[in-house]
Parts: sequence; C-alpha cells; structure tokens
Amino acid sequence: MARRDPEIAVIAAVTHDGRGITEVSGKKVFVAGALAGERVRFLRRKLHRKYDEAELLEVLDASPSRIEPRCAAFGRCGGCSMQHVSEENQREIKEQALRDSLERVGRVSPARWLPALYVGGEDGSWHYRRRARLAVKDVPGKGRVLVGFRERHAPYITDMHRCEVLARPVDSLIDPLSELVAGLSIRSRLPQIEVAVADNAVELVFRVLDPPTEDDRRSFAAFARSHGIRVSLQPGGLDSVEPLWPEAPREPLYYALDDHRVRVEFRPVDFVQINASINRSMVNAAIEYLEVEPGHRVLDLFCGIGNFTLPLARRAASVVGVEGEGQQVERARANAGINRIGNAEFIRADLFALSGDEPWLVAGCDRMLLDPARTGAFEVAQLIRVPAPSRIVYVSCHPGTLARDAGELVHNGGYRLLSAGIIDMFPHTNHVESIAVFEKKKKNK
Repeated sequence: MARRDPEIAVIAAVTHDGRGITEVSGKKVFVAGALAGERVRFLRRKLHRKYDEAELLEVLDASPSRIEPRCAAFGRCGGCSMQHVSEENQREIKEQALRDSLERVGRVSPARWLPALYVGGEDGSWHYRRRARLAVKDVPGKGRVLVGFRERHAPYITDMHRCEVLARPVDSLIDPLSELVAGLSIRSRLPQIEVAVADNAVELVFRVLDPPTEDDRRSFAAFARSHGIRVSLQPGGLDSVEPLWPEAPREPLYYALDDHRVRVEFRPVDFVQINASINRSMVNAAIEYLEVEPGHRVLDLFCGIGNFTLPLARRAASVVGVEGEGQQVERARANAGINRIGNAEFIRADLFALSGDEPWLVAGCDRMLLDPARTGAFEVAQLIRVPAPSRIVYVSCHPGTLARDAGELVHNGGYRLLSAGIIDMFPHTNHVESIAVFEKKKKNK
C-alpha cells in the first residue's frame, strides 16, 4: 500500500487540540477530529520524521462521546477543531492540557483547581467571536470569491457560506461579502476583512491593495446600509484605516463592563478579548482573585487598552498599566479620561527587555496582574522580587508559557501556586485560555 493511500486504525488517545492518536507500523499518527476508541479511516497529509498528521476520512466505529458538528464546514475549516465533542468534554480536555503543562513544564500544581469559566445556555458557546480576520480570495476555478478562514489541512480559504462562531450579524454575511467583493473592480486586490463587533455597532475593515473606484465605493456604502453596519477601508498599515460609510464623525466602538462602571472604547483593528461574555466574567474573576483593597497599589502588565486596569482602578488606591504598543497606551489613557478615572497611570515599556531598574517596577506594588500574549511573561517572572507583590493573578492564552513562568515564580521567585483553572474563551477550538493565582510565601519566623 502506498504511504498516501487511506488507512484504517483504532484511536488510542486524544490530544488537547482534538486530534486522535494512533500508531501504525511503529510510527505515531495524529488524526484530526478522531476520538479515543474509534476505528477510523484516514489519509496522511503531512509526513514528519517521528510522526505524521492525517485527515479523518470516515468514522467506522464511533465513540459515545461524538456529537454532530453544528457547522457545515467543520472538518475542512481550520477555525474550529472540536465541534464533534460535547462542550463539557471540550472543557475536560482543555483542563487536562493545563494540568499536564503545569506538571510537565513548570513542575508545579495548584493547591486548588478553579471551576471553569464558561457561558452556559443553548446559545452560550456560539456566535461569540466579536473580533476576527477573514481571508478573501478570488478563485476563478470555483466561480466565486471565497471569504472565510483557512482550511485545516491546506493553505487555502475554506469554501464556506456562514460561520457559527462569528458574532451576529456577521455569522450570516459570508455569502453576501463574497457577492460584494465579486462585483468590485479590485476583487483580486482585496485580501482580508477585519471584523469588529462592539456593543454599539458592527464594523468591517476591508484591506485594499489598490484604490477602489467610485463605483466600488458606492457598492461598499450600499452594502453597509443594507446590512446596518459600518465599513472602513485600510489601504496601508493600521494607521491608514479610513471610514467609508457612514463617514466621520462616528461614535467610537465600545464595550461596557457594567459591574465596574467602565466603558472601553476601541478601534476596529485594536486587540480586544474575542468573547464579550467571557471577558466580563474573566475581569470579575481576576479582580476577585486579586483581593484588591482600597489602599493597594496595583501593577497591570501587558495592559492593552485598559481592559483590567480601569476596573481595578475602581477598587485600588492606584493602578499602573504597562504596555509595549504605543497606540494601545494612548487608547488606554483616553479610556481613563472617558471614564473619569484619575488614579490610573499608563506607561509604554518593552516588557521583554526589562533591566529591573524601571521606576514603576522599583516602586513596588501590593498586587500584580499579568495578561501577556502567547510568548508569556518570563522576563517579568525573573524580576518578580523587585516589585514583590503579595499576590499575582496571571491570565494566560498559552498553557505552555504559563507553566514555564509558574515554574519560575514558584521555584525561584518565592511564590506558591494557590489556584488555577481554564477560561473557555474560544469554545469549539483547541485554544486554552487559563487563569492562575500566586501568593508570596511567608518567611519562616
């Protein structure tokens, strides 16, 4: 049998990202979408020295845990990888991934496991994605412009017609967007669409490599009017975004954190947490776990546009937010002004190149919140004895780097890991968001 012919095997286990593991002729094969105990037919797609990656062709004997995916594009689209698994089982898989990372990478384990943060209800895990980047490609062979996410097993755009995880009304705009772009003179020069769904409006930002004609601009405007959304164009970098319809002045996009009397304004290309409902719960949980008191000084590192900083400022004596991206610092300062918060200071600094002599670090703090990107906060963890907070809450989007940093804090920094748990920010995907709480060890008397 040729190596690329379909094969049949029984799946022994499942990885945290929803891939089944089997072994054929002494070599491991990861089969996307296969569940433990299933007998499946698969095709190897990517060959490696020690393992191969495969596409699931058919489930011959199904696991009792398997459910029917909600999306017609599931299995082809690379956006979701776990729609075939119940939501409860998805969270179990993600929690196990966090446990394994903490134990294997960091050699730590929390004193207590926190309950998973998730949104329940019939529609709780669907239509949650308020920020997305849709790829666009004119494909003459298919006779249409494709709009959507990349395929799972190939660098092509998935031929899809709607998306069950995109926030409404964008979930049902895939085909209308395809038709819109197909009618433009620049249909082959429009590679992506940024999606931003705020509390007050929906905005789509079209990346245009060539200037649109007047007819194109009229088509964009007509599309925006008919679907009740905003449209902007991005001819260059992030600073080049310009409103097309309606034209300025516009009310800024915003989301509210009502429990803290905070309104956070953002641009359609700014980073904001993907899941609005989970973000509200996450902010509340982080503040609860920090145990902030009115006299406390708080450091919020990787603060972005103030998602945690501004609510923290409602509780603490002062908060210093530190962020490496200048525009986000400016937006955070503006948001403090909008909310009439005078006890929050925002500083631009490279948190991956710290000396330990930074005044805001040397000044120390009572509490620290960390919310880094996937690369983690190792440089901060190495210098944790300088600010010496009594308690740290670490919000993570990658269990591996959280585990690495937790190991540094526990084994070298003088902290103990009080608790940890998952945040189901991205249901139906293999993305593991989590939260961990650290407390400074008391010196022996």
